[in-house]
Amino acid sequence: MSDFPMDYISEDKIKPHRLMRGASSFSLDEKMYTTTEEGLTIKRNRTSTENEVAKREKTASAFVSSLNSESFDVGLYIPSTLEGSIFVGHLVTDMDSIAGSIGAADLYGGVSARASEVNSETKFCLEYWGMAKPQKIEDLVIDRPEAGICLVDHQQMSQLNPCIDVERIVGVIDHHALQNATIVTDRPIYIDIRPWGSMSTIIAHNFFTLKKVPRRGVAGMLMCAILSDTLNLQGPTTTDWDKAMVAVLAQITDTVDINLLASKQFKAKSQELAGLTSIQLVTGDQKSFSFKTEHFSGIIGFAVIETTDDEVILARKTELLESLKENKKSKNLDGLFLAVVNIVDLHSNLLMCDDLEKSLAFSAFKGDGYSHPSTADPSVLDLGALVSRKKDFIPPITKCIKDGFAFCSAE
Repeated sequence: MSDFPMDYISEDKIKPHRLMRGASSFSLDEKMYTTTEEGLTIKRNRTSTENEVAKREKTASAFVSSLNSESFDVGLYIPSTLEGSIFVGHLVTDMDSIAGSIGAADLYGGVSARASEVNSETKFCLEYWGMAKPQKIEDLVIDRPEAGICLVDHQQMSQLNPCIDVERIVGVIDHHALQNATIVTDRPIYIDIRPWGSMSTIIAHNFFTLKKVPRRGVAGMLMCAILSDTLNLQGPTTTDWDKAMVAVLAQITDTVDINLLASKQFKAKSQELAGLTSIQLVTGDQKSFSFKTEHFSGIIGFAVIETTDDEVILARKTELLESLKENKKSKNLDGLFLAVVNIVDLHSNLLMCDDLEKSLAFSAFKGDGYSHPSTADPSVLDLGALVSRKKDFIPPITKCIKDGFAFCSAE
């Protein structure tokens, strides 16, 4: 099972006994994307996302069928420390943290929670799959005083809801790097951190490893979370595991037009942005990172806005820059960036509110593969195809600081 994306995904690796009774009738080949006008039939070519799923269609069907074994004792493989736990994501919650908490709670027999209000994309997906919004973590820690808490999609103190007592944490399921301000516990806890594009990919894989089929709504939420975090399987953090899990989850949910579903949820994400104030946009998806070197010591904040129409956001550049300065001061940050990411074109622009941000960004994003600053507008840096905070934005900044970046104010 561990070699699913590479070896297992090859059709010649499928053993005859895996093609069991009850295999899904799902088939992308059966879906003809055609229009007919005046007797002329035009067939639409598949998108790259649909091709990735179609390549794995037969294997995914066999995979789903193989989950129906009655001799597998799932109880032997579920970590006892997670049973009955509260599963909760990070502050400024997103699709992955909500879907992951729902999926983990369903898999391990616990309860899902939200660390903050859900965004418009998550609301759309909850309604689409008929799933209830998780309860507030503030209420659950009181209602279930003896329950352990498992963090999903994060492990940094800066992203932890303040109501969570670190002593109650019994596990972490995440896909982010252990960079700084990671939680510290007095005893060993369950840890499952993998370098995949989405934390929900891990939860989906755990379902299948345990030969359990997630309920359709749970499977749908996990699939949408993977599509969200990997930018419809096109982002730089996407792995073969993410593609494989989407293929399997698509079969379980009978989702044929995955591209259409992704476009709907991305549209829902963008619709909310129009009604937000500039400070809400700046703080909506913001994370901070601490650095301490010989030449630089401080906290850098990095906010991201993902949208299908970046021109609308960039048209508000002046007020966004002012909000960046205000938020930077109120949070005592040494630097604060805002990346506006077009999730359709996979293109980003970086807003820099002060001299430190400009100096650091111009130093970090300047080698092969990076764009150069625009002389026409020194407060905006065109980052080209760089779109991921986890893989494209923070690593170059971190490397720049570790390599000796030092800022000297002109004052």
